[in-house]
Amino acid sequence: MDTHVIEARGLSKRYGATTAVDRLDFRVEPGRVTGFLGPNGAGKSTTMRMILGLDLPTSGSVLVNGRDYQGIVWPLHEIGALLDARAVHPGRTAYRHLHSLAAANGIPRPRVDAVLEQVGLTSVAHRRVGGFSLGMSQRLGIAGALLGDPGILLFDEPVNGLDPDGILWIRTLMRSLAAEGRTVLVSSHLMSEMALTADHLLVIGEGRLLADTSLDELIARGAGDRVEVRAVERARLAAELREVGAEVTLEPDGTLQVTGVGSAAIGELAAARGHVLHQLRDVTSSLEEAYFRLTEGSVVYRAPVPA
Repeated sequence: MDTHVIEARGLSKRYGATTAVDRLDFRVEPGRVTGFLGPNGAGKSTTMRMILGLDLPTSGSVLVNGRDYQGIVWPLHEIGALLDARAVHPGRTAYRHLHSLAAANGIPRPRVDAVLEQVGLTSVAHRRVGGFSLGMSQRLGIAGALLGDPGILLFDEPVNGLDPDGILWIRTLMRSLAAEGRTVLVSSHLMSEMALTADHLLVIGEGRLLADTSLDELIARGAGDRVEVRAVERARLAAELREVGAEVTLEPDGTLQVTGVGSAAIGELAAARGHVLHQLRDVTSSLEEAYFRLTEGSVVYRAPVPA
């Protein structure tokens, strides 16, 4: 039996005439943080709910450690999940909320104190959850996910409401959990954070799988590197670069953004034709650029661009 593995096979979910998830095939492996990316309405939350057995697939299957998650007797020992930080009775204290989860899953009471300490909520453990900020609620949800010391962790937008210190903390936590050999699947819309956190990426759009690849491979495949050039005669240089097949964009600050020709070739052309260069710099494209190129045809909710 696979340990700490989530596997989807032809996973689909339809609501009437709407297809939310469309024949997904993927494996989420232990020992790495897997980022789960996609535009709003892409099917990320629906997929996570099907992993946890909260929604049933219309067709296909998703297995946790080789079996259906619904049949697991002590679920929090297998998967810890944070899907909705506000899904807690507001009249309960943080301690009582976690204690009820622990009691239902055969988890010793000292573990409640341990996870409260781990997420930094010990000082507010006996405050009612209804008075918590979103960031505090996120920390409580993460404590609940960690409660059973599971081998698999699912986090849906875990940095929402966290301050910079909290974002750094959750990033470090996720990477340390993966380093222990656990499986970590995290959805986020923050590309800059995923670039610092994820090792592997699953990207979906309109319910379909667009990419199942490492972070580095997606950036290299989807973005394309460019060169920034500053020259005294920028208009002439731009025309000469286009003559040799480059794509050149003149930025408002006078910088030329060049793709299709490498920096070495640009330098040689400039030297041969008497150009004075003030800058010649390779620019590696970002995860955000690669993501937008990959998903540009899959955005469901798009606002008009201001004039």
